Amino acid sequence: MKALVYTATQETEYRDEPEPERGPGEALVGIEAVGICGSDMHAWHGHDPRRVPPLILGHEACGTVLEGDNPGARVVLNPLVSCETCRFCTEGRTNLCPNRDLIGMRRPGAFGERIAIPERNLIPVPAGMDPAAAALTEPCATAWHALALAARAAWRPVAESHALVIGGGSVGLLGGLILKAWGAARVRLAETNALRRQTAAAAGLDVFDPLAEPAEAAGFDLVLDAVGMTATRRAAVAAVAPGGVIAHVGLQEAAGDFDARTLTLSEITLIGVYTYTEVDLRASLAALHDGRLGALEWIEQRPLAEGGRAFEDLNAGRSAAAKVILRP
Repeated sequence: MKALVYTATQETEYRDEPEPERGPGEALVGIEAVGICGSDMHAWHGHDPRRVPPLILGHEACGTVLEGDNPGARVVLNPLVSCETCRFCTEGRTNLCPNRDLIGMRRPGAFGERIAIPERNLIPVPAGMDPAAAALTEPCATAWHALALAARAAWRPVAESHALVIGGGSVGLLGGLILKAWGAARVRLAETNALRRQTAAAAGLDVFDPLAEPAEAAGFDLVLDAVGMTATRRAAVAAVAPGGVIAHVGLQEAAGDFDARTLTLSEITLIGVYTYTEVDLRASLAALHDGRLGALEWIEQRPLAEGGRAFEDLNAGRSAAAKVILRP
């Protein structure tokens, strides 16, 4: 089969790869659409020791079952492969499974024509849904899970909250749209890339450049950091109101300081967020399908064969899209 393979730092190759071999309890899925995630970009930059080239990246995918229990079924992939037996799995928190794996990390991902994946990781796609829209389920679930945790920890309901989203990639943009759908009193999105600011504004969000217009200090009850850098962590602490909540989901920088004194004296809740549960995936897929998150016209679709150029364009900031979807 043809696949886009991460071969070295800032290098990919579209080439022939061996056909996936279906193991016990697995299905063979033909990929219809797969998104480029920030973590794929992180690996492409050579910053993720867990993703060792040569490797087929990609985990935000929709496709059709070719072999398995339900041939012909259109499905979204749950990329997290968990053990199903540990304490966290039995509690429904499979994202915290200590033995979890992820397609596109240590096992081949979805930047190929086909993939083998456990049957239990397949989620049915509503009839007639655009594969590119369905492929947004994974980033949407990441934002959904983060905001659900934040809402649970918040002192006041989301509908009474002023919210700030830092970062206009797909997780940040979807986070802003989710907050609007949940009825947040006010939602602002901070993004430094001018093209992405235009995209977010066209999607109906109140967007600004934090380099030119810093967010108002202590002005937000809920802050979603969808970037995860020292600068954005500092900005989140500065922007959150006393007693507020910060959901930290971005992973661009592993280390870096922030104002822990303000965090302590202002009784701010900081929540680390990792991916999602199956409940989040199913809720996100439903919201994407029924239109609660808008028209989704901010995605860009390209052939998988042109994926290498897509990585380069994203790296250079030349793409206005919050999500680039590759089509095999």
